[in-house]
Amino acid sequence: MAVRQYEAVVLGAGPAGYVCAIRLAQLGVDTAVIEREQVGGVCLNWGCIPSKAFIHVAKLYEEMHHAEAFGIQVSGIKLDAKKLQAWKEGIVKQLTNGVSQLLKANKVEKVVGEASFKDGNTLLVRRGSETSEVGFRRAVIATGARPIELPGFAVDHKTILDAKSSLALQQIPKSLVIIGGGVIGMEMGTYFAKFGCKVHIVELTEQLLPGTESDLVRVVERRLQKNGVEFYTGAGAKSWKKSGSGVEVEVETKEGTVKLKAEKILSAVGFRPNTEGLGLDKAGVALDEKHFVNIDANLATTAKHILAIGDVVGPPFLAHKGSKQGLVAAAIIAGEGASYDVRAMPAAIFTDPEIATVGMSESEAKAAGYKTGVGRFAFAASGRALSMAQSDGFVRVVRDVDSDRLLGMQIVGPNASELIAEGALAIEMGATVEDLALTVHTHPTLPEATMEAAEAAHHQAIHMVNRK
Repeated sequence: MAVRQYEAVVLGAGPAGYVCAIRLAQLGVDTAVIEREQVGGVCLNWGCIPSKAFIHVAKLYEEMHHAEAFGIQVSGIKLDAKKLQAWKEGIVKQLTNGVSQLLKANKVEKVVGEASFKDGNTLLVRRGSETSEVGFRRAVIATGARPIELPGFAVDHKTILDAKSSLALQQIPKSLVIIGGGVIGMEMGTYFAKFGCKVHIVELTEQLLPGTESDLVRVVERRLQKNGVEFYTGAGAKSWKKSGSGVEVEVETKEGTVKLKAEKILSAVGFRPNTEGLGLDKAGVALDEKHFVNIDANLATTAKHILAIGDVVGPPFLAHKGSKQGLVAAAIIAGEGASYDVRAMPAAIFTDPEIATVGMSESEAKAAGYKTGVGRFAFAASGRALSMAQSDGFVRVVRDVDSDRLLGMQIVGPNASELIAEGALAIEMGATVEDLALTVHTHPTLPEATMEAAEAAHHQAIHMVNRK
């Protein structure tokens, strides 16, 4: 069997893998990327992009129903779920075709098939009944992760959905039980509720969006409750059965057993890595106790010539984290002397309102030994937010009192996912909170809330009462 040799091979063409492959080629490294499904991975095909498209449309749909408050008379609003799917698929196709063209333009060889390691420098690639071999000097594992299947709730993509199949529905269900109140469950609960679906969210921990500061979550909870969403925290889904044309889910809560009736169930309880079947042991690549790939501070696995990036190395499960790791991995392989030294990794949750964070929370900063100061500014005092009828939430900055350096920023409110970039840049460059306060922000805009929060940290905010 002839073995095609490459200087570098990337396993997986998601946001981590395709970015890494393109950068490797740009740096003059002869590169192949191996993908078993679609380029773009989960993010472009079945996750980030499709869900954000639905969230955008759902928000527009809701706003149209309330347009009378602005003096706009609207009647006869109807949702055509099939047209919505077609529009979403068009976006996905445009983006994935674009990635394919970029791989081709950068002279990255795209190999279609399922790869596994034969040894430390050879991959077997299976496509249907055919198997070929690919040799490499360096390799990058970017095979991602997939949803965990909850015992007793086997996903059939009809009655019990996962994130992927819920984004392919040709009709919005009238009611839905979502098992899991994390990021996926809350984002999907947001747009289904806006489309008129009765949503129940069951979360095992004591708080929705576990790991997110509670005061941020409460703002989102209040908005979802206005959309009729019911929450059950500290609760576990125990079993389900068919009931009429739908299902009945038995939920164990602190107050006792609750039986929830709905049309469908969505399982959104977390991710597991795509590491099985890769033959990693044959290449000397070790896994941790949860089967994620072990890496060191510079992305190398226990086989030092093989790197790993993205969701396959564990949380946080962020496309932009994977892409950044991909750029760094490519530079390392190309001998650029790079290292993975990100100081500020932003995260966003696309609920309504959105939540975005970067750096340390106040409690994390205190635990790290900092003397902290906080500045907070509510969107209710923002002229731009009020003019958009989106005044829920706030911006908060956390600083080191001794140096005034920005340690963290948390935002819940309109466009939080975009506003957080200013905080990420400030932390990455070592800016002070005074730097944020002294920077002139365009008026009237939402980023002014960041400036005001920075001023509030020094008890000098203009558009709010400063409290010491």
